[in-house]
Amino acid sequence: MRRSAIAVSGTLVIGALLACMAFGLRMPSAKAAQPAPAADAGKAAELASAVQIEPDALAKMLATSKGEKPVVLHVGFKNFYDQAKIPGSDYAGPGSKPEGLELLRKRVSSLQHKQLIVLYCGCCPWDKCPNAKPAYDELHAMGFTNVKVVHIAENFGANWVNPGLPVTKGE
Repeated sequence: MRRSAIAVSGTLVIGALLACMAFGLRMPSAKAAQPAPAADAGKAAELASAVQIEPDALAKMLATSKGEKPVVLHVGFKNFYDQAKIPGSDYAGPGSKPEGLELLRKRVSSLQHKQLIVLYCGCCPWDKCPNAKPAYDELHAMGFTNVKVVHIAENFGANWVNPGLPVTKGE
């Protein structure tokens, strides 16, 4: 009798362990439980460092009288562009919206594909910007080979205006 009780107990323990293991395999991992980022969110942080340009480097480039100047395009929201912008920049629509990408396509349609184009937004921190990467991707898909994106770590005010880089205020 004692032997069969031990066998039954052992079987129950093993069964319980197997059940726990099976349940554990069905539990979603913490990573899987988090929602996946939206495919069209387009985070600037995903851009390779080779396509980034720091604000002070762009300001120096624009200040020099030598050489060809880049085409500087604001690919963020119009209200921010209207408040303060990089001198000489053009508004090209928010890169996160189809109508913004259409405006961007129209703006660059007459440019040569090797032309230096610098994009900037500055609506929010670099790793959350919904506009820069889709605009960059659009130009890249169109065959433009010399496109840079201004690395704005926090926002346009903190990383361009506050350090005293040149701006044109709203018109």
